[in-house]
Amino acid sequence: MAFPSSGTERAAFAERIRGALEGCCPDSRAELAGSLGAGTADAFSDIDIVWVVPDGRFPDCLEQAVAALAAVRPVGSVRRDPDFHHSDRRRLLFVRFTGVPLFWRLDLDVRTASVAGDPYYDTGNPAARAREGEWSRPASALANALGAVKAVARGRDEAARGLLDRGFARIGEPDRATGAWAADVDRLARAAVRHEPALADLAARITALAARQLGGT
Repeated sequence: MAFPSSGTERAAFAERIRGALEGCCPDSRAELAGSLGAGTADAFSDIDIVWVVPDGRFPDCLEQAVAALAAVRPVGSVRRDPDFHHSDRRRLLFVRFTGVPLFWRLDLDVRTASVAGDPYYDTGNPAARAREGEWSRPASALANALGAVKAVARGRDEAARGLLDRGFARIGEPDRATGAWAADVDRLARAAVRHEPALADLAARITALAARQLGGT
């Protein structure tokens, strides 16, 4: 399946992000993770970075992060993983930049130095989790729609089905994936917009991408 931008361009973009993060927070380090870090990335891989910051500067570094990222490329949206919304030493931010492929979302795992080596810190901790109304269920469902496009493109139909079904359930929609993938993505995107109209532009981009990437699958 065709893809408009190269892995070399994505790698260079990721390096600029790493430099911006380390530059805005002294004594921090930003490291590639996920498939980019492992050297197994494909055309559909996003950008995973673990950013380790000094414990005493955790709030300050978080506050400066978006401005630092915007200096690399204008930021379209930032979403927090609800599981770590109130964590005292960790955040997981999903950052979407303007003018780059939709697959190039930044998943930024921010940890303090004291828990840098613990990828499970605050996982499952109810006190760390966002309360209802502190996060966007429709935005999360829309992220699932994009994830489903990636899964189908990789030949992982069951993963795509799970993403779509969970997306519909997250916003209380009595719908499920049918296996007509482009149409399924379109329905989930439209449902997310009904619940949160501000997502219309992103939803339209995801729907158009699904139509191009998946066609009549």
